[in-house]
Amino acid sequence: MKPSLSRRQFLRGVAVTATAAATPRLVSAAADVAEMRRRRTPAGAKHRWAFVVDLRRCDGCERCTEACQTTHSLPKEQTWIKVYKMRDATGAEFSMPRLCMHCDNAPCVRVCPVGATYANDEGLVLVDQNVCIGCRMCMAACPYEARYFNWSDPPAVPSLASQPMPEFPVPQQKGTVGKCIMCAHYLAYGKLPACVKGCNMEALYIGDLVTDVATNGVETVKLSRFLSDNDAVRFKEELNTRPRVYYILGHGQHLNF
Repeated sequence: MKPSLSRRQFLRGVAVTATAAATPRLVSAAADVAEMRRRRTPAGAKHRWAFVVDLRRCDGCERCTEACQTTHSLPKEQTWIKVYKMRDATGAEFSMPRLCMHCDNAPCVRVCPVGATYANDEGLVLVDQNVCIGCRMCMAACPYEARYFNWSDPPAVPSLASQPMPEFPVPQQKGTVGKCIMCAHYLAYGKLPACVKGCNMEALYIGDLVTDVATNGVETVKLSRFLSDNDAVRFKEELNTRPRVYYILGHGQHLNF
């Protein structure tokens, strides 16, 4: 049974690839939300954000990517959400969106020599481009290839009331590294991330490990139960990065569209 909690209440209360360069690999592992929830949350932090991708629903349309690029005024070649074309053990093709995993044990945070990459109190891994020196050590350390170097000046952006900040790095700054921020600027004001809102297939969920709920903007679910009941896995979990993005491959359940 779906909880009656609305999207706004939640947000307030809470293999074959398209290119041969980097082939993602999913590992079979039990989703351990209970462990993630037990990990210490900084005092005063009301949320611990997570993300769920229901691969049974994703049709590979890349509207999540388009929404992300539009929201963050990214150049066409910089895709913070990359959609891979994969094949399962039976040879059937499926699509797999890959965003930043916002790892609890993030290699990019550990290797940054100036502290430009950091995790905030709500678990989001962000980049302070005013501190970033462009050494790209974080790019080398990231096993998900989820970071991008700004080689050129960014596209023109609408007039902004404030300077770019880690929670809303628009425009991107030449000579620094950019990445998915899980739309921290939207979450702070009770809004869905751009990719979640832009997904017509309702395949993407923003979740909160503190309140143990998740929503795709249409339905709200109990996060731990949703992951457990649907055999969720985490990408490259064997690396002990403790990613907070979960994938649902499913086991033949009926889906209501």
